[in-house]
Amino acid sequence: MASTSACVVSSVGIGSVAGAARAQAEHCALGQSVLLSSRRASVMSGVSLPSLASSSYRTDAKRSLTIVAAKATKEAEAAVDETSAAAEDFLQSLTEAWEKSDDKPAIVGLGFAGLIGLWATNGLINAIDKLPIIPDLFEIIGILFSGWFIYRYLLFKPDREELLKLIDEQKAKITGQ
Repeated sequence: MASTSACVVSSVGIGSVAGAARAQAEHCALGQSVLLSSRRASVMSGVSLPSLASSSYRTDAKRSLTIVAAKATKEAEAAVDETSAAAEDFLQSLTEAWEKSDDKPAIVGLGFAGLIGLWATNGLINAIDKLPIIPDLFEIIGILFSGWFIYRYLLFKPDREELLKLIDEQKAKITGQ
């Protein structure tokens, strides 16, 4: 399959710059052919280009160029560094827990069973979504439960502290501490 390449030249300014851009596009680097019309572009490369209002070059048309530059700030770099450090700490603790484990085949089996459970749950949810009224009912129930949870645990500071205490208790039960 022959590869096709095209040169794209954009110009800034009025009048003769458009003619200079056309001349530059006609003499593109490496002697490759330039696709001047969107119809030829779609036929030769399989990529369709948007059609222009006028197929001929107009020398009096105004063109402009907008340059957008994004720079990373020191806070963003610090956030990335913190995230990568947290990920490295997590992977290190995971590796240590794997090394301490005596029953590695059971852990792999539990992971595999978890993936199968997720796959089965996805199938069940897709089947329920195809039923006529049930998905709308579940959506309303979810919205109501989310509202209740926000009111019960997130709205006031003592309730947030209670939620954090409950989460810590559950983590302690799971990890066996």
